[in-house]
Amino acid sequence: MRIRNGARSFQRDGGQMNSDIKEIKEREIIHSEPEKKKSNSKIYFFIIAISALLATNIYFYVKYKSSGEKLYTITLQKESLQIEIDRIEAELDNIQLGGINTTTSLVAAEQSARAQIDGLRTDLDNNEIDDQQIESAKLEVAQLKDQVFLIKDEVSTLRIRNQLLAENNVELSQQARENQAKLEALTSEREALNDKIVQASSIKASNIHISGVQVKKDGVLEHETRAKRIDQLQINFTIADNPIAEVGEKDIFVRIINPKGNLIANSEDLFYVHGEKLQYTFKEDIQFTNNGREYQMNWADDQHRFQKGAYTVLLYADNAIMGRSSVVLK
Repeated sequence: MRIRNGARSFQRDGGQMNSDIKEIKEREIIHSEPEKKKSNSKIYFFIIAISALLATNIYFYVKYKSSGEKLYTITLQKESLQIEIDRIEAELDNIQLGGINTTTSLVAAEQSARAQIDGLRTDLDNNEIDDQQIESAKLEVAQLKDQVFLIKDEVSTLRIRNQLLAENNVELSQQARENQAKLEALTSEREALNDKIVQASSIKASNIHISGVQVKKDGVLEHETRAKRIDQLQINFTIADNPIAEVGEKDIFVRIINPKGNLIANSEDLFYVHGEKLQYTFKEDIQFTNNGREYQMNWADDQHRFQKGAYTVLLYADNAIMGRSSVVLK
């Protein structure tokens, strides 16, 4: 009985203990729910903060990465444009404007191209250049390239034109030289022909006879061979007929050479024979009739007495010699 009562008592105590434990757990659960909610809020806050930080980092990473790539791209484009500008300037330098007849517009186009090159280089040296300015520079470089091509083409055209003109000038100069040579030859032939005509048309003396004469007191002339008695030289000649000689007044120039071989003449008395100046002793006009007429001329040496020896007489007319003869005085 005691044992059964003890078991019952133990059951009652055990039940009571379980009931107390259950109550304590319920109280703990009731008290832990606010704490758990508070912890969850903190966790959510940290998650949100970390997410925002990650998003910010990702944003700036993407932004800076994009900016770096953009800056790198702009740098490459600038270098490419600068290389192209250098190439265009080198091509412009190779266009030699010297040696050709340049036009005002061509010179102005070259100066404009060089000014545009300087402006492009200044713009590309700017570190703050943007995409729009790069695109504008690309367009300007393309236009500049076309402009230099047009300058080069115009210079080539001018060179070809100048070369053709030079070749034409050479041909014209050659033709001019040939024509000048022909003209000179024709002139020479004409002069030679004229000389022949002049010589053929010039009058010629024949039957030239030179003698010494003495003038008597009554004016009568007597032939004399002794030098000390001679007062004058008498020249008698006949002019041969010439069908092409002009009839009319003729100047006869006489040159007399004394026995010592000296020409008797004054330095101011000059005439021409075939373009050469000659001194003459005296001259006399005659009337040429072209009928074989005989002429006579007398000459006295007013400064010297006649000497023993040979006197030579040369007759000229129409810029040519007519004839010559001599006389020996004793």
